[in-house]
Amino acid sequence: MRRFTFLLLAGLLTFQTFSQEKMQEKPKLVVGIVVDQMRYDYLTRFWDKFGENGFKKMINEGYNFKNNHFNYVPTYTGPGHASVFTGTSPMNHGIIGNGWYDKFTHESVYCAGDNSVTPVGTQDDAGKMSPHRMKTTSFADENRLHTQMRGKTIGVGLKDRGSILPAGHTANAAYWFHGADEGKWITSSFYMNELPQWVEDFNASGNVESYLKSWNTLYDIETYKESGSDINEFEGGFKGKETASFPYDLTKLGDTDRKFEILKATAYGNDITTDFALAAIDAEELGMDDDTDVLTLSYSSTDYIGHNFGVNSKEIQDTYLRLDQNIADLLTHLDEKVGEGNYTIFLTADHGGVDVPAYLESVNIPAGYFESDEFTEELKEFTAEEFDEEDLIESVYNSQIFFNYEVMQEAEISFSELQSKLAHYILQLDQIDKVFTRDQLSSGSFVTGAGAAIQNGFNQKRSGDIVYVLDPATIVYSRTGSTHGSGLMYDTHAPLIFYGNGVKKGSTTQRTEIVDIAPTVSTILGISFPNATTGKPLFMMLDTGESESSE
Repeated sequence: MRRFTFLLLAGLLTFQTFSQEKMQEKPKLVVGIVVDQMRYDYLTRFWDKFGENGFKKMINEGYNFKNNHFNYVPTYTGPGHASVFTGTSPMNHGIIGNGWYDKFTHESVYCAGDNSVTPVGTQDDAGKMSPHRMKTTSFADENRLHTQMRGKTIGVGLKDRGSILPAGHTANAAYWFHGADEGKWITSSFYMNELPQWVEDFNASGNVESYLKSWNTLYDIETYKESGSDINEFEGGFKGKETASFPYDLTKLGDTDRKFEILKATAYGNDITTDFALAAIDAEELGMDDDTDVLTLSYSSTDYIGHNFGVNSKEIQDTYLRLDQNIADLLTHLDEKVGEGNYTIFLTADHGGVDVPAYLESVNIPAGYFESDEFTEELKEFTAEEFDEEDLIESVYNSQIFFNYEVMQEAEISFSELQSKLAHYILQLDQIDKVFTRDQLSSGSFVTGAGAAIQNGFNQKRSGDIVYVLDPATIVYSRTGSTHGSGLMYDTHAPLIFYGNGVKKGSTTQRTEIVDIAPTVSTILGISFPNATTGKPLFMMLDTGESESSE
């Protein structure tokens, strides 16, 4: 009897050890999804309309971080994608906007622009892109280094910056969609000298052209109770159609000389992105060997549609219901090709979006529009009168004011005096909520609130000399459609869902931050954190023991 008990215990211990080893095996593939301009409340608002195998599957079987936020401003696409994958904020990775004013070259630069490379797959300058302006590594870079470059990294995104920045500096490839009159997936010589045959085949397949058709709602529009009326005065719409309302005949709308460009601003842009991502998984054999591969996947049509129609539109609701099907197709494909339990996937956003201020005004919520050109002229007039010197303001860009140091030096104007007097003046203006100076951001230490967010987004070398903050729901934009960029909740609260290998089932309402994603993935993979990481691993999902909801 004792011998039987001993053998039984030994067997149980062996099985437990084997099970733990299986649980601790690294995923063969990590898929990082960023949905452009996705507010967290889209998950809850459209929940009842989602199917069972997309967002619901990830949340019900994975881990849902319900209180996940960006910890910096400005909340734009370039900084968002960079921060998700580097585990740090613009303070360190240097992508302080989609574009910014370079005070050393005295010109505006684009976050992924690179004139030293040549386009591949097109002759258009849309191919002159690389990650060279991102100063730090991504977790994809660290995985490449860890595996002696055997683990692959492939970036896919409708926008160039949504593909390039997440994939990092060592990626095997990053592909982005060039619409215009071509409708092709392209890359640059930073990665390769010619497109792989599978990309050429995809471009020649007619896939993109097949989506030049009618865009109507996926379900009966009368059931879309979670969004505003289809015809209203708060939406932009498409050239060639009087009302911003369903259906949209894409063969007749838009610019005939750039016929594929309109697809980006419809739900079909996400379909095209999914189709290409599935082709990449197959052709590149991602997740098919012992070295972990990384696929970065950015869905950008959500952003184009939000900008055009606003966050409360029928178009946004339909886009997310269709995106839910895209996610379901991706999960099914990964189960078939890589194997259930062999991959880890996360889904987040690069920023949120504000309700159309004109709509908010119509329901008596404080909101408004800021005239940036008039503001710039006021600044120039004030400094010229106060200091008896012209051209002290060199540029106003991304809510940052750049001084002209040469003029200051020649006129012997004190930097401290200029920033102090100008900050005081700006704070008295209508629609200005807060003002921060370079001295405050460089030498101070903000722990919470707007100061901390601005400081996390402030790069000493690249940022301006004064940063101003507009009133809530006050934007620089047209009176139709939505935008983003602030440090307020509608822009910072983003979804974060983990699913698959190494992920417990559960949820939490504890605050987490976007910079926590990269060190969490690095912990799952057992690799070095990206080299400037400031986030922390999400222990509530990673720690061993029974999974409990933290709500």
